[in-house]
Amino acid sequence: MSRTLVAGIDTSTQSCKVRVTDAASGELVRFGKATHPKGTSVNPQAWWDAFLHACEEAGGLDDVSALSVGGQQHGMVLLDANGAVIRDALLWNDTRSAPNADRLIEELGKDRHTSMDAEGQQLSDDSALRGKQRWVLAVGSSPVASLTLTKVDWVARNEADNAGRIAAICLPHDWLSWRIAGHGDVQNGDPHLDALFTDRSDASGTAYFDSSKNEYRRDLLALALGDAAQNVRLPRVLAPHERGPIADPKIAGKNVPGGCVIAPGGGDNAMASLGLSMQVGDISISLGTSGVAAAISPVPAYDMSTAVTGFADATGHWLPLACTINGSRILDAARSLLEVDYDGVAQLAAQARSGADGVTLIPYFDGERTPNRPQARGSLHGLSIENATRANIARAFVEALLCSQRDCLELIKGLGVDPRRILLIGGGARSSAVRNYAPQILGHDVLLPRTDEYVAIGAARQAAWVLTHAAEPPQWPVDIEQTLSGAADEQVYEQYAHWRG
Repeated sequence: MSRTLVAGIDTSTQSCKVRVTDAASGELVRFGKATHPKGTSVNPQAWWDAFLHACEEAGGLDDVSALSVGGQQHGMVLLDANGAVIRDALLWNDTRSAPNADRLIEELGKDRHTSMDAEGQQLSDDSALRGKQRWVLAVGSSPVASLTLTKVDWVARNEADNAGRIAAICLPHDWLSWRIAGHGDVQNGDPHLDALFTDRSDASGTAYFDSSKNEYRRDLLALALGDAAQNVRLPRVLAPHERGPIADPKIAGKNVPGGCVIAPGGGDNAMASLGLSMQVGDISISLGTSGVAAAISPVPAYDMSTAVTGFADATGHWLPLACTINGSRILDAARSLLEVDYDGVAQLAAQARSGADGVTLIPYFDGERTPNRPQARGSLHGLSIENATRANIARAFVEALLCSQRDCLELIKGLGVDPRRILLIGGGARSSAVRNYAPQILGHDVLLPRTDEYVAIGAARQAAWVLTHAAEPPQWPVDIEQTLSGAADEQVYEQYAHWRG
């Protein structure tokens, strides 16, 4: 008996992964992967080329009935009236727009006549914090360099010719979905900009979409683009399991009656949560290029301290999260400094005591988003002649990775989230050192799902969902490999917090 196949696509910062999956069971059928260029500014054509290569490695998509794209969030893709990409996309980890974030915050903080918002929310007397709080109340998040709007503002103020050509703004997953639907070929003279679509989760990371009302805030986009913001095309926002267009049969679904349906897709964090079958109260900590702590919430999150971003998830709930720019690359830095592999870092760290005899790394190698310190750099503290050993350095790097995620976890708990389960995923979770010390530093038991491509699984699960017309996504098993337990060691986190300031 033939089975229905779906495909989950993960177009991440580092690579494109294509997971062909059995729609009923979630079982992996085929898989392909291709790398993306390094850097914080990338020509989107590289994503398309990687997608085609990954599809080929996965055996093609001719027999796939539905597909969905999960993607790196916030990346700014600008299109002209012909559908051509205007300039290289600025990715989430490009911090050049940090001053623009400050400018946008200042714009909403100028009004000193009232300390209350329209709904009676008490606002700060400090103009900078007041501006951030108004942004939170408007769209759930205050601008930081990673969010899309700040990048649009940077282009408007530094590349006037490019800004004047903007006909549409979309995100990496939007653009790739649009291309899969057969659009974006500037040679045919029909750009189909109105065919762009997205979902709530990715749109909520732009800083110009209100996920509580499911509407764009063009007034906020106008802070960057002025009157032109009213005419710029923005992707249509699909509901969590609403059907999108049919894929170009040259790309997918050629052998499927009716073709391959394209699902809404979503931001990578929301897709990972969907892939993990997370429920309200669950918190995931993902150690990838970035580090992300995210919780499922039944209500929008408005963090008036502005540290937690109130994004939407891929099911109709919300996904308050705190994100660090520096994730598992902290371990890469340790490997480079100590000239060992990952196992070598773990072996050295095991030779040191908890707290690394007072050595603390503040791991802001590429600036930082949580806390918002875009110009910061990494620094070692507490070194002495006695404790300056390779083992202590290794231990300090591992503890810094986990302490930075503890920062994120505490911020989310501060919004009233009572952790039901904590799930540790991502490439960094493969480190034996991370596994050994996670419960002690995070202060909770930690569930370790089997290492897998959860963004691609979540995208595939959404693709299967659009085929069912059901109220809930299909129930696919999640293999919990291990539960990590251990007594909390608050001294390590307190030592880290002291030097972090």
